[in-house]
Amino acid sequence: MSSPDVEGLLRELAPRALGAVVRRYGDFADAEDAVQEAMLTASQEWPVNLPTNPLGWLVTVASRRLIDEVRKNDARRRREDTVALLDAPLEVPSGDDSLVLLFLCCHDALSPTLAIPLTLRAVAGLTTREIAAAYLVPEATMAQRVSRAKTKLRGERFALPEDQGRRLRSVLEVLYVLFNEGYASSSGPDLARTDLSGEAIRLARLLHAQLPENAEAAGLLALMLLTDARRVARTDTGGALVPLADQDRLLWDRARISEGMVILTAALKRREVGEYQLLASIAGLHDQSPSDAQTQWADIASLYGLLERMTGNPVVTLNRAVAVSKVDGPLAGLKLIEDLELDTHRLYAVRAHLHEEAGDLHAAAEAYARAASGAANVRERDYLTMRAARAARG
Repeated sequence: MSSPDVEGLLRELAPRALGAVVRRYGDFADAEDAVQEAMLTASQEWPVNLPTNPLGWLVTVASRRLIDEVRKNDARRRREDTVALLDAPLEVPSGDDSLVLLFLCCHDALSPTLAIPLTLRAVAGLTTREIAAAYLVPEATMAQRVSRAKTKLRGERFALPEDQGRRLRSVLEVLYVLFNEGYASSSGPDLARTDLSGEAIRLARLLHAQLPENAEAAGLLALMLLTDARRVARTDTGGALVPLADQDRLLWDRARISEGMVILTAALKRREVGEYQLLASIAGLHDQSPSDAQTQWADIASLYGLLERMTGNPVVTLNRAVAVSKVDGPLAGLKLIEDLELDTHRLYAVRAHLHEEAGDLHAAAEAYARAASGAANVRERDYLTMRAARAARG
């Protein structure tokens, strides 16, 4: 089995293995360390000798590591009964504990800065280095965050909380971040990481099945499906970025669009509109438009306006400016973001596009160049650099 195939298999099995070990032994931090060690060993051995039961292999090896660690620290723990428990036969569960892990990682005791990295590692299977690269921080800094998160969860019961609604907002936020990092990677050589977006969709499906009456859980799943439907058309054959207006809409996944619209329609009928349903509605308007020119931009601008009032998120204002420019012209869009404070290269990318639409190529070239200098994703940086050069040439 090739190394990339092994990496994909390990990413898929990681949450199930961690769930089995945590459920059996009760300590998230120790179990997570043991599973990470088991995965490291697997990455070295499986390309040569893949076990017949990979999940059972991971759980068994992680359990042995955990037993060894307990025995080493027996003087500290002073619990012979714990060792006896660890020596008991272990059953590898046939179910999927990913959703339980997700709610555990979004515990009330954790802030988003701790919950999101922990979820990306424990549930999505990312390494600490990959998470650090996504957030543009040193690996040591991210390792400290993950360590603090695990410490805060020490001793927490491994089970779905009785009041799932209290953690639901954090769970939805984490899944949204995970999907976005997969659909439009913040750094690295590729525009997208389908392993992350695919895992986010899988978890969103589990969440929707667990909470079928929750409109926002349904809205988030619909948003992911309607957005992911355009993924194939976002890059050309060479992997370069293709903006929405230039995409070949025949490549869009119509089955995903249909599924997303069915889920969204059912959610909106509950009349409990939230931000993910609004975002999904915007994605649906894009997906159902035969071309960029025929898109219902006025409706999209209105939805962004409602979302802006609901959330106060400056990113929403940035997106509304693009929609407004399609209706009232680029100068109207520029006016909306004239004083916008947003620490992202996307602000300069949008300003550049609107300046270009308005015919101010000098301002467009400068803004594109500034956006490119702040882009950590190679494909996005190349695209912005190309646009800067084109605007500079007039």
